[in-house]
Amino acid sequence: MEADMGMLAIGAGLAVGLAGIGTGLGQKDAAAAAIGAITEDKSMFGKAMIFVVLPETIVIFGLVIAFMIIFV
Repeated sequence: MEADMGMLAIGAGLAVGLAGIGTGLGQKDAAAAAIGAITEDKSMFGKAMIFVVLPETIVIFGLVIAFMIIFV
């Protein structure tokens, strides 16, 4: 039973960790482009923030999967 919980914990950790790494890699490019767009035109702030926050949903999906792994 303890070995099963350990494997579930490793799977949940991988789900969140790998999702976080992927989000970081995607968000760095989106944030750099958003800052460049805002620098040229201040009215692009709202649209740029949407593109910066959009990759963050991947981490939320990873967290949901982690909860599903552990609690279901």
